[in-house]
Amino acid sequence: MSIEAKFLHLHAIHNLLAPYRYLYCVDLEATCDEVGESEAPRPLSVVPDQMETIEIGLVVVDLETLEIVDEFQRFVRPQIHPTLTSFCMKLTSIQQTDVDSARTYVEVGQELGAFISRYPNAAWASWGDYDARQLERDAGFAACPSLLAGLQHFNVRKWHKGQYDDQPKSLKQTAESLGLVWQDTYHRGIDDARNVASIIKEMLG
Repeated sequence: MSIEAKFLHLHAIHNLLAPYRYLYCVDLEATCDEVGESEAPRPLSVVPDQMETIEIGLVVVDLETLEIVDEFQRFVRPQIHPTLTSFCMKLTSIQQTDVDSARTYVEVGQELGAFISRYPNAAWASWGDYDARQLERDAGFAACPSLLAGLQHFNVRKWHKGQYDDQPKSLKQTAESLGLVWQDTYHRGIDDARNVASIIKEMLG
């Protein structure tokens, strides 16, 4: 990709963000299951269509300064599959006690709504489109509006691909390829959200 093409792509991203004061960088963790290589074949305890959010991580980036100004993190108690699989706990480091003592999706949504009301004129971004699809899935289960309904969503993975002409890697591989120091625990909502913010700051700075 030429220098000019990269400049035009970056300029386009800045134009997309120009109407907004804040950008919420969001990452979700959800119930999940996978059959290990050493395991005998078995049905999945949690099929993809029944995955439920168990952690919401959100960091608020002030687009005028590109600084993180606030954070929101909550565990969420799943309803369909309240018992986490061993695969899920190993992948995310989230434990059964974390979700057992958590509030429901609707209750956490009310808390999140009160939090983001302090940072109006915002859009939100995530690494890929999974998080947007998961919020819609959760909203369907809970028969309530999606937690970030009405806000513009941006796919940071697509931004990165366009800016660096690079097949998207995992979030962690991408951060490290940019020379960023990975922060904290991979596949934890709040930590991944912080690292999404770091990638955005590196791209836009």
